[in-house]
Amino acid sequence: MRWCPAVVLCLAGVCAGAVRADEAAPARMHLAPSGWESSYHELHYSPVVRIGDRVIVSGIPAVEGADDEAQARWVFAELERHLRSAGAGLEDVIELQSFHVAGDHAEFRRRIAPVLKVHREFFKRHYPAWTAVATGGLYSKEASMELRAEAVIGSGRRARAEIALPAK
Repeated sequence: MRWCPAVVLCLAGVCAGAVRADEAAPARMHLAPSGWESSYHELHYSPVVRIGDRVIVSGIPAVEGADDEAQARWVFAELERHLRSAGAGLEDVIELQSFHVAGDHAEFRRRIAPVLKVHREFFKRHYPAWTAVATGGLYSKEASMELRAEAVIGSGRRARAEIALPAK
């Protein structure tokens, strides 16, 4: 079988393009702050994944603290530590998702109240998008809540809000 020289050149170009595209793809780094290594090696999930300037923090269960407020404070402090492991900070967080163990809406509202208080301590300006979900249980059964986040490194430096104050 004879190959047409134009087809050979075209195929070579396609292959070279595929290699260049792969080389241009951002590297994916799997990270774990000190004390969280077993998540990766035993449970087979990454506590933190960095892709280029994007950072994804897996759910951090609230397993430390005497009450819901103390547990929330511990979770937000852990979130900050997880972000730092990837070169990000709380100011770079663009989205939060929180999961709260609650049997009904009234319990959900009661359990999220201390989390809202602590959230205000950690996010003083330019708040991330946030979805809060009530659930019947979490993987860590002693946890009252779990928090996950996404961040874009450096995005907090130039954050601005163009949101009017509500009418009184």
